[in-house]
Amino acid sequence: MARRTRKDPSPQRALHAVPLPQPQKENKICVARIGAPHGVRGEVRLWSFTEDPAAVASYGVLESEDGMQHFEIEALRPAKGFFVARLFGIRDRSAAERLTNLKLYVPRGRLPPTEDADTFYHADLVGLAAVTPEGETLGTVSAIYHYGAGDLIEITPAGSGETLLVPFRQDTVPMIDIAGGRIVVVPLSESD
Repeated sequence: MARRTRKDPSPQRALHAVPLPQPQKENKICVARIGAPHGVRGEVRLWSFTEDPAAVASYGVLESEDGMQHFEIEALRPAKGFFVARLFGIRDRSAAERLTNLKLYVPRGRLPPTEDADTFYHADLVGLAAVTPEGETLGTVSAIYHYGAGDLIEITPAGSGETLLVPFRQDTVPMIDIAGGRIVVVPLSESD
């Protein structure tokens, strides 16, 4: 999830300094990625992309992007920077190796609703049009990143040019209209 922050973000929001995945295929949201095997008994390293990383185990059956493979987390324990997961049906290292770098998805409807008006699922923001307060089109939201000091929105320009990174704060993104398919962005030179 992404949360708009005040101009000076709280240090407790610093979770992971990695870009978060964005794909939303057929109303599915990527919630985790399987990494390399861990040991010889079929356990895997698992990176969770949920606000509460351990919550990934509570979403029930997870599936591959194409929907052809289904997995349920049997056991989950924290490790340094990731989780070690045991998946039902995966009992040896060879089976675990075949899953390396597989992204895991859940249907959007299985996720809990957001708790407040300033919290959004990344997948709900990606693809929205980004416009200035005057209505000028800047481009499209293409990704959300979290490097520890607050979320950043990446905007791919409508024409040519370099992508724009904007802090996801109330002063730089004052309006989000998911139903209308757009966000209002105040360019940094105007907001600072």
